[in-house]
Amino acid sequence: AEPGSAGISPTRYFHYDGELELECGRKLGPFDLAYETYGEMNADKSNCILILHALSGDAHVAGKHPEGEPDWAPWWDTMVGPGKAFDTNRCFVICSNVIGGCKGSTGPSSIDPATGKRYGIDFPMVTIPDMVNAQKLLIDSLGIRELMCVVGGSMGGMQALQWTVSYPDMVRLAIPIATTARLSPQSIAFDAVGRHAIMSDPNWNNGDYYDGEP
Repeated sequence: AEPGSAGISPTRYFHYDGELELECGRKLGPFDLAYETYGEMNADKSNCILILHALSGDAHVAGKHPEGEPDWAPWWDTMVGPGKAFDTNRCFVICSNVIGGCKGSTGPSSIDPATGKRYGIDFPMVTIPDMVNAQKLLIDSLGIRELMCVVGGSMGGMQALQWTVSYPDMVRLAIPIATTARLSPQSIAFDAVGRHAIMSDPNWNNGDYYDGEP
């Protein structure tokens, strides 16, 4: 790897065979979470940092991806790596794609086990607490009892805040960046504009881009 680079980090997958209770009242499962790791976990697993991505982000926070660039360009390479702010010589860094994401985790393009077809528009509504609850299952699977730090910006910052609310005993330090605990009316309006732009696409097809087929 290049000097200062976090190195080559392939995408890993955490598979959960059970069902996750979502805030919308539905259940999601089984499901997969795509994630990447950097650095080495120490013996007592006390050096673990969880980095959480923004709305359009993914698990590839730093380093090189085996599938190459630019489709897999890291989004925070300046911050994660040897000698950087999140020093992979000292810390074990984890970054996971959220449920409902489009970079490896279970989302609308995944197969619904109940129908054998892609979820499409039928994928359940996912909230920030749902994303964090799924991440908690991943962290548990790694045998980590306490996170040295959770950090994220924008939607990732919302997740960092939610970690402190949902699992305060597991978080030693939280660094929420450029984020908020709730959206302002203006932000909600911007989101509505974005949704309407997508739904105005002549190929919208009521949200069923996959025609119900795998």
